[in-house]
Amino acid sequence: MFAFEGFDRRKEEDRIRAEGRLPPGQSLTLKFPVLHYGPIPIFNAAAWDLRIWGEVEEERRWTWDEFNQLPRTRIKVDLHCVTAWSKTDTLWEGVSVKTLVESGLIKIKPTATHVMQHAEYGFTVNLPLEIILQENFLLATHFEGEPLTPEHGYPMRGVVGALPSQKKLETPYLWKGAKWLRSLEFMPNDRRGFWEQAGYHNRANVWREERYG
Repeated sequence: MFAFEGFDRRKEEDRIRAEGRLPPGQSLTLKFPVLHYGPIPIFNAAAWDLRIWGEVEEERRWTWDEFNQLPRTRIKVDLHCVTAWSKTDTLWEGVSVKTLVESGLIKIKPTATHVMQHAEYGFTVNLPLEIILQENFLLATHFEGEPLTPEHGYPMRGVVGALPSQKKLETPYLWKGAKWLRSLEFMPNDRRGFWEQAGYHNRANVWREERYG
């Protein structure tokens, strides 16, 4: 049984590599490893909200019920973790920041250049504005048709992955999407987040293997 699973994984890895979808230093996994810093927070729907603030024309706050009424998006992406595993063809559902901006629900000031994701327990991670506004970044609530599990970020997390059909989109490593996300701060300048301050690469491009600074 285990030998068959190993053979199956290697065969699939060879296929993904031949398609040019496996970045340098990565190995394919058929599982979904759990990696995060700190405890898993307890979700309270009555107290949860998502705050949009900083370099925006108007600060916004959505309750959990309001957030679930926003326009929904599905994407299928390849995930690449800085710890060297990749998981392909993963299906996510949630809210696209790109769609929120295009629909006028978020109005970004011209001074905004970067976005800080603020998550539970004070965890932060930064991204350039242009990546937040790409189609491969999502405020995700569902994975493979089911609500996120607590260890993977329930009720909502940032997800950034590679769209195989759009290889020109920049793809950072998976840590650049924060689990248990609570706010997006639009910033006029870059500021390093938790792991970036600890020595991880600030840009984290998977194809350039930008793992550590």
